[in-house]
Parts: sequence; C-alpha cells; structure tokens
Amino acid sequence: MREGGDAVVRECIIGCNNNKEEEEEEEEEEEEEEEEEEDSSNLKLIFDGPANYFTDAIPIGNGRLGAMVWGGVESETLQLNEDTLWTGIPGDYTNPNAPQALQLVRKLVYQLVGDLKLDFDDSHLNYAQQTYLRQLHLETATATVKYSVGDVQFTRHHFASNPDQVIVTKLSASKPASLSFTVSLDSKLNHKLEVVSAKNQIILKGTCSGNDTVQGIHFSAILQIQISSGKGSVSVVDENKLKVQLCDWAILRLVVSSSFDTPFTLDSKKDATSECLNVMKSIEKFSYSELYARHLDDYQNLFHRVYLQLSKSENIRRIKKQISSTAERVKSFQIDEDPSMVELLFQYGRYLLISSSRPGTQVSNLQGIWNEKVWPAWDGAPHLNINLQMNYWPSLSCNLKECQEPLFDFTSSLSLNGSKTAKVNYEANGWVAHQVTDIWAKTSPDRGQAVWAFWPMGGAWLCTHLWEHYTYTMDRVFLENKAYPLLEGCSKFLLDWLIEGPGGYLETNPSTSPEHMFIAPDGKPASVSYSTTMDISIIKEVFNETISAAQVLGKSNDDLILKVLNAQSKLPPTRIARDGSIMEWAKDFEDPDPHHRHVSHLFGLFPGHTITVEKMPDLCKAAEYTLYKRGEEGPGWSTTWKGALWARLHNSEHAYRMVKRLITLVDPAHEADFEGGLYSNLFAAHPPFQIDANFGFPAAVAEMLVQSTVKDLYLLPALPQDKWPNGCVKGLKARGGVTVNICWKQGGLHEFSIWSKEHNSTIQRLHYRGNVVSANISARRVYTFNRSLKCVKTSTLTQLPSF
Repeated sequence: MREGGDAVVRECIIGCNNNKEEEEEEEEEEEEEEEEEEDSSNLKLIFDGPANYFTDAIPIGNGRLGAMVWGGVESETLQLNEDTLWTGIPGDYTNPNAPQALQLVRKLVYQLVGDLKLDFDDSHLNYAQQTYLRQLHLETATATVKYSVGDVQFTRHHFASNPDQVIVTKLSASKPASLSFTVSLDSKLNHKLEVVSAKNQIILKGTCSGNDTVQGIHFSAILQIQISSGKGSVSVVDENKLKVQLCDWAILRLVVSSSFDTPFTLDSKKDATSECLNVMKSIEKFSYSELYARHLDDYQNLFHRVYLQLSKSENIRRIKKQISSTAERVKSFQIDEDPSMVELLFQYGRYLLISSSRPGTQVSNLQGIWNEKVWPAWDGAPHLNINLQMNYWPSLSCNLKECQEPLFDFTSSLSLNGSKTAKVNYEANGWVAHQVTDIWAKTSPDRGQAVWAFWPMGGAWLCTHLWEHYTYTMDRVFLENKAYPLLEGCSKFLLDWLIEGPGGYLETNPSTSPEHMFIAPDGKPASVSYSTTMDISIIKEVFNETISAAQVLGKSNDDLILKVLNAQSKLPPTRIARDGSIMEWAKDFEDPDPHHRHVSHLFGLFPGHTITVEKMPDLCKAAEYTLYKRGEEGPGWSTTWKGALWARLHNSEHAYRMVKRLITLVDPAHEADFEGGLYSNLFAAHPPFQIDANFGFPAAVAEMLVQSTVKDLYLLPALPQDKWPNGCVKGLKARGGVTVNICWKQGGLHEFSIWSKEHNSTIQRLHYRGNVVSANISARRVYTFNRSLKCVKTSTLTQLPSF
C-alpha cells in the first residue's frame, strides 16, 4: 500500500528501467514488464479486431491532447484532437433586445486536428487473425496492438503523456530489421504540410474558421520519428510522408499546439509552430523508457487513489475466461451480471476524466476531447443543463479533485462575460450563463426555441460545484479566493432575477424546465411558465451555499447575505402533484411526455441537498413515484442520473437496475434503435456518443457505497446486497474532508476506515442501517471501525489499513 495524493490504494507494480544502456535493451525489458502487469489486472478493454467505427477505437489522452487508436493492421489510424480547436472568435454576448434575437446567435463547434496514418506493406494483409490483440490497459493508460505475420510479431504501444505534453507511439518487431512502414499526417481542416528531413519531422499547419473578417484559431502538429540505432532508414516519399524501412523499432512523438490564448483574446500572439518546436526540443533528452516512466508516475498518482473490488463467483470467472472481448462482456452482462464489468466501467470513467481534464486544460466537453467530425453532434459544446456538470460528478467522490480545476477556470471566464450579459440583457447585477456555451465562454441564450435555448440557470448550477469542492477538501483558501466571489456574483444576479409573485413568494419569470414541454390550459404545448421546480431548487442550493460560505469566511453580516437570507425565506416550496409526484412546474400542468429524459425537478434530491431521506420523507416518497413515472428508458446520462437519484433514496434495487440498464451493447450500425447503452469501447451512448454517462456512472456507484454531508457519513446506503454481497472499496472521498475505505461481507458491513489528511474533519456522526454513532476525526489519524461502528483501532496516517 502507498499514499497517492491523499488516498491510499495499491503499490504501483510497474517497473521502468531508467538506466542509460542501449535503448533497444531498455525497450525489451520494458515490454516484458508490461506483459507481466497485463496479466495482473482485470482493468483492460480488449478487442479481437481492428475498429470499424469511431466507437470501436481506443481513446487515449493527457487532458489536452486526445487520440483514437483504430488498430488497423495494414493501415493504422490515430484520430487526433486538441482541446482548444474551435471555430469562431471572441464574441459579444449581450443583446438589449434579448431574447427576440435568439436566431442570430452564432453556431460554433469543436474541431479535430486530423489523422496520423501508418501504412504497412502488403505482407500485413496476411496476418494471422487469431494472433490479433488490441487493448487499453487502465492501470497504465496505454493502448496496445499486437499481431503476427508469419513468425514475426508486431507490437505497437500508444500513450499520451501529461507531464511532457506528447503522444508517443512505439512500434517494434520480434525479429531484427523486420519493421517497415510509411507515416503521414492529414486534416479535414484547411492546412499545409512540410517535411524536415534532417530531423525526420512532418509539420502540419492548419486553421479553424473564424468569421468574415478575422481568421480563426491556428494550430500546428509536429511528428518526429526515431528508429533503432544502426538499423533501418528514414526517407521522404510523396513530398510529405516519411518512409521507414527495415528497422527493429521506431518511436513516434507527436506534439500539437494552437494559437488560442484566452476566451477574450481576439488577436493572439501565440505561434503554434514555435510552441510545438519548443515542446519537442524539451523532450528530446528523454528516452522512450523515461517518457513512459514519467507518464506512469503522473497518471498512476491519480488513478491508483481508488480501488474497487466487487463479488466474483467461480461461475462468473469461468464464463469470463470464455469471452474474448469487452464487447462480448457487455453483451453477456444482461445474463451473467459480472460485477467485474461494473469495476471496469467505474474505473474507465475515472480514466476518461484523467485523460480529458487536467489543470490548465479546457473543460471536458460533450465528447470529452475525442471527436472525429468537422460538425460533431450538438457541436461538441458544453451544455450547462446537466451534461457539463455530470462530467465532473466523479471528480470529488472518486478522488480526482485536480481534474475539476478546468471547470472552475471556465466558470471564472463565464462570470466575466456573464456579468455583461446580466447587465445588458436583464439589467441585473452579478453574472449569468445559459444552457449552451463554448470555448469563448458564451453566456447568452442559445439559438432556437425557448424550450432549450432560454434557461438562465446554467451558471448557477455550476456554482454549486464550488461549494461542493470546499466541503470535500475543506480548502478555505479556495473558498475565499475562487469560490466565494463566484457565488457572490451568482447570488446577486438571482436576487435581481427573482420577482414577487402571488402569495408573497419570490418567483422566476419567464422560466423553463430544461428541454421539456407541458400542456397549457388552452390545450396547446408550451414550455415557458414561471418558477419551474428546477429553477427554485437551484436557487435554494446557491443561496444555502452562499450563506454557508459566508459563515466560514466571517461574512454573515454582509449586506448581500442579509438580502439572501430575506429572499431565501420567500422562495416557494417544492410541491407535490395530484398524482403524488413532484411537480415540475409551478402549476400541475399535464405532461405530454411522462418518460422525458430529463429529471430536472429532482435536482433537490441529487445533485442537490434540499430533499433528504431523513428530513423530508414525504418529498422523498413523491420523488420515488416521480422516478417510477419517468420510467427507466432514456439516454445514457439520464440512466446514470436516475441511478444516483435512486441511490440518494437508499433504494439499492432500483439503483442497480440503472447500472444494469446502462451496460447494454449498442450496435453503431443501428444506433438509432437504442436508447442509452455502451459501444464496444465502453463510450456511453445517447446515442450518438456522448461522454457524460461515462462520468455519471462512477459517481452513481460511489453514491451507492458512500454518502455524506459535512457532518454525517452514510455507509453502504444503497448496496445491492444480492448482486455484490462481498466487496471492498478504498480511497473514496466524502464531505468533511475525509477518505473512506470499506469492506463488506455477505451483504453487510465488515470493516471500514476513515481519515482526514490535512484538517480535523467536520464529520460528527456515522450511519449504517439505522445505527448512528458519534465521531471525532482528527487530522492525520486513521480510524478503523467494525460492523457495529465501534472504533477498534487508531493509527497514524502513514500506518495504513490493509483489509
């Protein structure tokens, strides 16, 4: 066991040779170590053939750069992405005539860099299909392709390094002088190519579209080749390709940069090509082994923080051995319900977040960072009415707090543009953001109909993540310098947005429930009313959090807080409809689509905290009926949201039903026939591919195992005892700044440990199946409890529990 960040899981089992012997010997030793580790872990996505569709390919990423590895034999493709490649330029997100001008809003989209292509000679057409293996190893964030042609085995390893900002590919053959191929770069965007033969480099320079008068973002990609010493050759062919012949191995290093500076910079001075050359120069001193070791150290510091093991029966082990690919495992889950498939999908979500969102990058968008199209679905844009928020749900509970930093940076950018939108569009103080945004931090209403375009609560929902970050980390500096100014500005807007309505309540008007319609009294479909339940729920959450933050910071007597307290007391209550469900609108309108994908009116239950099992049993009963009424059908993100909602209700049966529902194999050739589910590479389906459910899934599973407030910790609140009777989770985070390890046997708690690394925890009570005990968790002490919640051991943080 070792301490990784502020949690403890398993000792890294990778060894990397860092001495300065011949590089060929280093690589042979490293490959042996990789193979040994591959046998030690179930956390692998396995494919028995090359990809036929984008959603068959393997995603790798370092937060900023992404690639999809298709694994072709005679022709390999890596589709490349960089997170700042967007169309457009900084915009003016104000309109004194809003919302009449909704149709004039610009359409901006997330772009792709292009393709790295590897072409092999015709002998590879005769590869032995039974020898083919393509896999993603989550333990090492490495994609591998292997196959044999005759008596020669060919191997490719791909990884995206965050510390060195490079995508690295190593190609090798089991026999000397057997590796030959041609490599090229291409792009669907406007671009030009050049080859620097003296450095074995290909340089691609391209441009995204801007507007009629200003060019868009410039970008560059540089590919550099290194081959085995004294064996083989590299030459230029077809003017802009490099041909490698008769070598033992080859190392490809790819760097990408763009001219994007900030969302507000119109005339960027950044030179993308110079940036690439500087990065390439900085990593030339590292061998492949050193690059790989640096990549592993960085990645595993995050990934190894959480360990999950669920029950496995001998029957499941036997079935699993007969299954050749991850796709077959997904397909068989409806029958065998293999818990290790849940483990894999849980950790895959964490892998994707690490790979698509790191400090200093852009936020993980609707597709993370992986996009194959010039015009991606829904523009690949961050959507603020569930999707962007869900992308970051696992960042706290699943111990990846650093991965959430881009969300806070982006929220700060939104607040700058949003203050202008609030002032001009609404004559309000503070700041506002609506449903859809982009890299330029768009805060105005989106184009199209009000049912999805007009919803000024996007920024407010984002602000709830700020307080959540504080409750999980107890980072007062973050609260004071980053969170509170944004909460303060958001609360100012909400105070001005609220108006006094009938009965003395403060109301929002106009108001919509995201993307959902109702039947108006005249019998016609409508979307705009006043004070939708989600509006009021989000406002309650923001006001509660602003007040709580002010208490921590000694600002409770500030004029703003007094105004918030006054307004808080006048907000309408959450209402129950005639049929016993939670009302979605201020009036009990008829719902023309009772199985609608959004469950916005349950925000107060999850991710909010204004509806709780302990304090509001009547509303929880209504919420439960609401979920029954909504049904289980829906896109992937809807499924995982419902799973988290059922978990909050401590309903393990239905929470697990949502887990099972998501693990359904989607055929990309007929994806329109599906709702939700998973593709063969475990990307989640709306359909089409939309990554939010991949992040919602680990958050929902974590919610089944641990729930918390700043004072209370709930153990195994929604554990499906018959499905996962035995198991262990280590490294989950909870509010109050604590880390939790739990083991259970025969469906019941066996033992758990809890600790806080830097602060005395605010946790005061521990809960398990109605049993409640007091707790006093001091910093840097590990407390171990038995099934009766009796503390049986305390130790210093360096002496870690190993059950």
